[in-house]
Amino acid sequence: MNQTMTARKPTVRIAGIALALSLGLTLAGCGGMPSNRSLYSVHQPVVEQVNYTLDVAANSGGMSFGEQRRLAGWFEAMDLSYGDRVYIDDPMNSTATRNAIETIVSRYGILLEREGAPATAGYVNNGAARVVISRHKASVPGCPDWSAKSDVNLGNATSSNYGCAVNSNLASMVANPEHLLHGAEGTGETVVMSSTKAITSYRSQKPSGEGGLASGGTGTGGN
Repeated sequence: MNQTMTARKPTVRIAGIALALSLGLTLAGCGGMPSNRSLYSVHQPVVEQVNYTLDVAANSGGMSFGEQRRLAGWFEAMDLSYGDRVYIDDPMNSTATRNAIETIVSRYGILLEREGAPATAGYVNNGAARVVISRHKASVPGCPDWSAKSDVNLGNATSSNYGCAVNSNLASMVANPEHLLHGAEGTGETVVMSSTKAITSYRSQKPSGEGGLASGGTGTGGN
């Protein structure tokens, strides 16, 4: 009798250990539980600034027609559009060169930046001017995120993929990704006179009943 009971105890213990290991491996294989207990997504848009440069031949008299065409072709290849910023790094600080580049940039509805150009690799050689396109790109790293695959959610946390759809769409659709960092800044131009035109017109309009009622005769008719 004792031998039989002694033989069964290890069997029960081994079965319990095997069940615990099986549950542990199952939970580990599911990727664990979500851990974000807030309503803020851990996946936020990241804005990256990239600078593209092109050195053009220029002197105190400006740029040749051929160099202007080459610059225009580069802008077209770079798909210059809203949100891009264009700078000039000209050691000679030539007004003619700036005017020529500004004319080409204006075709895309972009104003040439007045501030100094961002730092770029290398030096600008003599007899050349460097045109810099500063472009911002937005993306959401790590999305989609389905790392938490467990159905168990003891902390009532949000899904690991929470916020990926909204933030990824926002990053891809915003016209100027720089606005994700800070809003659009004003140019300093006032539009007070144009914005108050409707109010001024309403106030200056004479009341409809100021001229009195329109007189109208009543006609009599007969057979």
